[in-house]
Amino acid sequence: MDSPSSDQKPPAQNAAVLPELLSEFMVDMKCEGCVNSVKNKLQTVDGVKNVDVDFSNQVVRVLGTSPVKILAETLEQTGRKARLIGQGVPEDFLVSAAVSEFKGPNIFGVVRLAQINMELARIEATFSGLPPGKYGWSINEFGDLTKGVASTGKVFNPKKSEKEPLGDLGTLEVDEKGEAFYSGVKEKLRVADLIGRSIVVYETKDQSDQGLTAAVIARSAGVGENYKKLCTCDGTTIWEATNADFVPSKV
Repeated sequence: MDSPSSDQKPPAQNAAVLPELLSEFMVDMKCEGCVNSVKNKLQTVDGVKNVDVDFSNQVVRVLGTSPVKILAETLEQTGRKARLIGQGVPEDFLVSAAVSEFKGPNIFGVVRLAQINMELARIEATFSGLPPGKYGWSINEFGDLTKGVASTGKVFNPKKSEKEPLGDLGTLEVDEKGEAFYSGVKEKLRVADLIGRSIVVYETKDQSDQGLTAAVIARSAGVGENYKKLCTCDGTTIWEATNADFVPSKV
């Protein structure tokens, strides 16, 4: 698995080794000028291969190796509201994407998993609220959070004979601002097998402690599956829920 990075913007050579992924964003565009501005800005990003804009649905599809974090920041730089609504590849998978959301009260983060092919998955993670240092993190067997990390079971390891469990995600590096960013791949990992399990962050690299926090892995929308602009659960628009939901509030 690729080495994690604590940089907020990973170097171009790191993005270049990632497999291509199609990411769909809902973008608040009012006219053809908006469309051209969005396309031109995204095409300057390292790793972007193609940009397709569906103005009628206000959807922007980006094919390439650049992490979602960088694409989202680039869209925000155009002055338009944007929200990731789906990920996948041109081929169809039964479950192609999943997400795990850490909503505090102290540690916030989002981990996204996307299936590239049946033997490879891309993983992208952002965290905030952790003291600077190196932390172990993993995919654990269960999504039971009734007792916090203690009820999530062992590290996911479908092939018991493997020395390194499949769910071991290595080391997460947190910078001096308390933030971490990771973008890499994991071989033999199938997203469909992870739904309902959990992602856990440990205080030590060797995962010998009881664990700091955990979040359930849920199915996420694939490409073309989520064009709604209004949340039916509470009536809020898609623009009222952003990545800012997963950072500590500043009092």
